[in-house]
Amino acid sequence: MRRFFVLIVLLSLSVVLSAQNDTATIYGHLSDDNGHSIGLINILIEGTTIGTSSNDDGNYRLQVPADTPITIQYSFIGFKTQKKTVTLKPNASLRLNLTLHQEANRLIEVSVSDIQQRNDNMTRINPRIVNSIPSPDGGIETILKTLPGVSSNNELSSQYSVRGGNYEENLIYVNDIEIYHPLLIRSGQQEGLSFVNPDMVGSILFSAGGFDAKYGDKMSSVLDIRYKKPYLFGASVYGSLLGGGLHLEGTSKNRLFSYNIGSRYKTNSYLLGSLDTKGDYKPQFFDFQGLFSYEFSEKLSLSYLSYLSNNIYSFIPSTRDTRFGTVSEALSLRIYFDGSEADQFTNTTQALSLQYNPKENIKLNFITSAYLSNEKETYDIMGQYFINELDKELGSDNMGDSSMNIGVGTFLNHARNYLNTYVYNIYHKGEWKLKNHKWQWGTKWQQEWIYDQISEWQMLDSAGYSLPYSDTSVNLFYTLKTQNTIISNRITAYIQDNYSTDFDKFRLQIIGGIRSHYWSFINKNVISPRFAFIIKPHWNRDIQFRFATGYYYQMPFYKEMRRLDGSINQNIKPERAIHYVLGADYNITIWNRPFKLLSEIYYKQLTDLIPYQIDNVRIRYYGSNNAKGYATGFDFKINGEFVKGIESWASVSVMQTQEDILDDSYIDSTGNTIYPGYIPRPTDQLVNFALFFQDYLPKYPAFKMHLALYFGSGLPFGPPNQPRYKAVFRLPAYRRVDIGFAYHLKNESTQFSKLTWFNAVKSAWLTLEVFNLLDINNTISYIWVTDIRARQYGVPNYLTSRRLNLKLTLTF
Repeated sequence: MRRFFVLIVLLSLSVVLSAQNDTATIYGHLSDDNGHSIGLINILIEGTTIGTSSNDDGNYRLQVPADTPITIQYSFIGFKTQKKTVTLKPNASLRLNLTLHQEANRLIEVSVSDIQQRNDNMTRINPRIVNSIPSPDGGIETILKTLPGVSSNNELSSQYSVRGGNYEENLIYVNDIEIYHPLLIRSGQQEGLSFVNPDMVGSILFSAGGFDAKYGDKMSSVLDIRYKKPYLFGASVYGSLLGGGLHLEGTSKNRLFSYNIGSRYKTNSYLLGSLDTKGDYKPQFFDFQGLFSYEFSEKLSLSYLSYLSNNIYSFIPSTRDTRFGTVSEALSLRIYFDGSEADQFTNTTQALSLQYNPKENIKLNFITSAYLSNEKETYDIMGQYFINELDKELGSDNMGDSSMNIGVGTFLNHARNYLNTYVYNIYHKGEWKLKNHKWQWGTKWQQEWIYDQISEWQMLDSAGYSLPYSDTSVNLFYTLKTQNTIISNRITAYIQDNYSTDFDKFRLQIIGGIRSHYWSFINKNVISPRFAFIIKPHWNRDIQFRFATGYYYQMPFYKEMRRLDGSINQNIKPERAIHYVLGADYNITIWNRPFKLLSEIYYKQLTDLIPYQIDNVRIRYYGSNNAKGYATGFDFKINGEFVKGIESWASVSVMQTQEDILDDSYIDSTGNTIYPGYIPRPTDQLVNFALFFQDYLPKYPAFKMHLALYFGSGLPFGPPNQPRYKAVFRLPAYRRVDIGFAYHLKNESTQFSKLTWFNAVKSAWLTLEVFNLLDINNTISYIWVTDIRARQYGVPNYLTSRRLNLKLTLTF
């Protein structure tokens, strides 16, 4: 028996060794004409079913038979199919890097459906479309604002709301690094560049709810960005009236070292010049970031992500003229200003990542990162205002002119705010593919240092009286003074499994996982189980269903625990949301073109909420878990080739979110105690619609048009420094149309006899953009003033009016 066992072992080894000697490996990188990495390219051995596809970075690896001629076929919609015939020796490896060329009669934006997108719990977004959407912001967030469930009513801000949550409830990752943003920002005018540089992006994943346990602890959404890891040299540069940018990517000669760097400059003084408040706007926003990678071997690589941003906002106001009211009560507000504002927001993120793949089915990643932010906000601005009634008589020679002064007053705003934030962490994540399972796990330790010094106040004088009025003292209308230092630690961990199997009538995929989050400040740990079920029936119609549910605890960072008076709530608790999401997506052919229909219905049960107020983009929390609430709604999106060869889409969302502040009440005129009950949350935008549409001249495809349309019903608001239940008014609906006209000046095949230096350019686009095409006055907030009768008026603060922008983009 012993000899028989030894013989079996030797025979088995010989079979294994023989099998190993009969194969070889082909690997490489795929890119387009502009040098951008291409994911999801189909790679197949001709005449067989052996194949694979490239990943988001354009890389691929395929085992092939040895000692026999084989033909490798590379194909994808929008690109010319390429074939390579090779013969490899056993155990040999061959690198094949290819550039796939665009089809002459098609444009490459269309990517309506793919298998990889439908097998996870996220929505995949084509990053190449980002630069096509006309927008004053120009960041990745621009494309998010056109998606169902996502809303924004401020074109000057990159912040967005998802299904009733505020922008601080959204997770953002870049190469597994969680991204933070400055905390003192009060308005979109102060905001600089968002972290993500579109020129560096390789892939975008987004979820508006029901996301996996591997993502962090926020209540609304997750945005997962991957920067490109290039294998060829590429460069781009752009300039416009709003700023410019430079992007470089490439590798060393031996392909072991790669770099992907970008720098941007932005100034929106041209846009701010259209606001009612006139003055000297000097915003200057600059950032630099780079991703550097080195491959020690096929199994071991090291990458370094560096980001530095310096945002300076300087403003010297002079005057403001705003007309408001109704036809029956037409009013105007004029303010004369003295003083200035000077803000600076400097932050940096540095991250080091070591990737080790001991086997093809095992990936290990070890990450350490640091985020440092220095924020300074200082202003002393005095305004003397006059409220006038306007002549509203039809046919009058003076119609629209001031007929009578009904109010005068003065306000003085002061701030000396300083906030420093330091976040350090060490993180490990791993992945193990085993038959029908994909196990993923991770753990992170993080330390946070926050130093906060706030000193701001407002004095308001109306008709000789300081408000609030007192006959014994001069009072400030509003004051906030605080000085806090917080040092805390967090430990988070997760494990999840992605399991898939086939049945006779359907394919089932289950994504289940659990998270743990411990925060030393409150000495509390929370557990978050999350599950998703994806069913693909074996029907003739290509339709897929998804149900997701789970717990989403949001541990406070800092602002949530700071009360309105500036004190810190030592007993703050994490907010909790339970998601229930039911959705379907359906691939369909209309007009012989591909389309995709997506729909989701959801309900979010919210407990231990921390109420807040929103003014422009500034969020002020109550600092107490004294509310419960809900968010429920329906999202729908259709995207596809409305125009042959290019992708467009439309999305609509219907949503309601309300909360019940448990300890609010008031006594009415009869002496009864009234409890307001459920009231709309500040983000209760009932209807939201967005459209992105592309077109081109059929006989002249070098001429293209891009249209972005937004509509959002009004958000709740109320008088300042008042209880939330008094926010019974609604802002006017947000309506905006941006359009861009682009001309392809040069492609790679175009050559010039006189402008020979221009032949080094692969592609050149000249774009004329018209922002706010219909010149609609959109309201973002209100300034409150008082007349001589002690009546208080909310005077709208309007956003930008119509503006033209000229942009030139070159790629090399």
